[in-house]
Formats: sequence, C-alpha cells, structure tokens
Amino acid sequence: MNEGAGVITLADIQAAAARLAGQVLDTPCVESRTLGQILGCQVFLKFENLQFTASFKERGALNKLMSLVESGQTIEGVIAASAGNHAQGVAHHAQRLGLRAVIVMPRHTPTVKVERTRGFGAEVLLHGETFDEARDEALRLAAAQGLTFVHPFDDPAVIAGQGTIGQEMLKARPDLDTLVIAVGGGGLISGIATAARALKPDLQIVGVQTSRFPAMFNLMKGTTWPQGLSTIAEGIAVGQPGQITRGIVRELVDDLMLVDEGDIEQAIVMLLEIEKTLVEGAGAAGLAALLKDPARFAGRKVGLVLCGGNIDPLLLASILERGMVRAGRLARIRVAARDNPGVLARITGIVAEAGANIDEVHHQRAFSSLSVQSVEVELVLQTRNREHVQDVVGRLVEAGFEAQVS
Repeated sequence: MNEGAGVITLADIQAAAARLAGQVLDTPCVESRTLGQILGCQVFLKFENLQFTASFKERGALNKLMSLVESGQTIEGVIAASAGNHAQGVAHHAQRLGLRAVIVMPRHTPTVKVERTRGFGAEVLLHGETFDEARDEALRLAAAQGLTFVHPFDDPAVIAGQGTIGQEMLKARPDLDTLVIAVGGGGLISGIATAARALKPDLQIVGVQTSRFPAMFNLMKGTTWPQGLSTIAEGIAVGQPGQITRGIVRELVDDLMLVDEGDIEQAIVMLLEIEKTLVEGAGAAGLAALLKDPARFAGRKVGLVLCGGNIDPLLLASILERGMVRAGRLARIRVAARDNPGVLARITGIVAEAGANIDEVHHQRAFSSLSVQSVEVELVLQTRNREHVQDVVGRLVEAGFEAQVS
C-alpha cells in the first residue's frame, strides 16, 4: 500500500460523514473550565465515549462495512482483530447490516469488551497475547473461510471514518489551535490530522502513546524504547503501526509524546471526578499528556478526544483506590506502642479526634521486628488530603507513639 497523506482526502472524510449521518452520534465537544484552570490552558473534550459502543471505533468500522455493501461485491462475512473497541464496532454494525462477523481478540482483553462483542452477535475467538498475534490469526481465518478482513486502523475507509471526528471538532470549535490525540496503530490520528490539516493548516497536532507500547514514537523519532507486556491503555497497545498510518503521521503530525501508566491513571480519576465521565486508559491518554507537560500547552486551546469508555470494573476499582492514595485521601499509617491494655483504644481515639475515618486495622504482635513488649498497629485511613494525613501522624507522635506513613 502507498504511504503518506493523499491516501485519503477531506472529500473521503466528508463522504464518510454522509454515510454515518444518523447512525453514529455527533458527540458533544465542550470546554472543561475546571481542567483548564488546573492545567493553565483551555481544554475542549470530544465525548466519543458516548457512542453506542462507547468508542470512536464504530465510525471507521461502519464506514468500511457500508463501503463494502455499496460496492456490490459478494460478502461471505467479515472478520476483525481487536482489543475490544473495533471488535464491538464491527460486530454491532455487521449485525445491523445482516453480515456474519468473526472477531479475534487477544487473551488479555477485558471481560466487559469480550462479553459486549458477543452480545452483538459476533463469533469471538481469544488468541495470542498481543494485538499482532490476534491479527495474524484473523488473517489466517479470513483466507481459510473467505471472510473480508476489516483492519482496525490501516485501511483508507476506516481512517476516513475516524476523520469525521476532526471535522466535527473544528465545526464545533473552529478556534482550536492544538489537538492531542491517542495513538495506537494510528488510525484515529491519521483521520483527524487529514481533516484538520485541510480545514485549519496551522493547527498543532500532537500524538500520545503509552511508554509501554511506543511503536509509532520509536518509528517517528528513531528511538528504541522497549515494548512492555501490558498496559491499562490496552486500546492503544499496538506493537506495529500501519503502513498507511505511519506515512500520514510522518507528514501531518507535528510531534509525539510518551506518557506513563501513572499519568493515565491520574487522568482517568480526574475525568471521573471533575467531568463525571468514565473513560478507559486510551481515552485518558490525551489528558495524561497535558498532566505530564502542562507548560508545553500553556495558554493554548487544546482539543482532546475521549476515545473510549470500555473499562473493566475491577481495573477501575484499583485505579480509583490508587488515585485516592496519591491524593492523600487514603493513607496507611504504622504506629508502634507498648503492648498495654487500652493502647489500641487510645490510638483509634486520637485518629477519630483528628477527623480521619478508619478503613482497616491490623494489630501485629508476632509478625513484627519490635520488642516482645511492643505492638505494631497498621491503620488504613480515609483522610481529606496529604496535609490531613500529616496532622494525624503529628497527633499520634505528640501522644508519645512512634508513627509514620507507610
């Protein structure tokens, strides 16, 4: 396939928009004043997590499927490889169009995405540890069963479908001067960049990858950051960028950034707390970039795409708990004291007077390095902030206990 810009054009994106009209949402693109105050720039959020499948992926999937149907060719069925969101988009719209759909997903795909894909009537196969292994199996099955492979990102029709997001964002907010877009295989940023460069050539476009899967970053920067085994942003966990998308990114995207798992976790928590909206790891990548380097975007009008909201509930629970710890709203304190009657009551009384709530208490005698006449009490507390944690520790120390945050 040819690389680079020109593979798709604004006309292709406009044709995709006409196909998608009334079948996917033109999702809101609104300013978050609170995030803007925190980050020192204007932040505009495109809520693609409000799509029926909770992801932007159904735009590209539907445009591809409708293009196949319009071509008049005989279609035995379609097959796709996906970590979940592309799978749901293909499955949902194949069902609507009366097409057989087979989906190959990596084994680590969150259960919520697997079950929802099956719920749309697709045949789901779990294969391999990565997207690339799942893709290879899907290509093998496509050849064996005469199915049409629907690529999640390296296909002109799919890219054009994703590009409708950029067109909608600039229609809603023509004053945007920066777009910060999550990058896995590159389909989303390729489509958006194609639309944005045609509509507003001087717009700054920045791609964001997780440091665990930096394939596009390495390709563009000439670096050799190692690939990890997993990430909470599994929607952008792609080991090999597309041939089409890499060319478009090279020509149209200004820069790429890497963010860490902690940045993404913090962004998920902030979007839930501030915007009351739930996103998955990939959907939080854009905000994670702003959190990691706010000075870079200071004073700018930045558009972010909340590209997906399919997150496993157990993973979300862990992220929220870790977020509480980082914010000082959940703390673990170790207290050493003489093992006398009533000592635990004294400790918990001091904690209560300080206004902290006790979540857990562990009273250790045997499993401690203290003297046999001493006891170690480990408390997990609900607190207001880091200063409140230090206040609790200070009160315990004033009362004669050895106390520290652990």
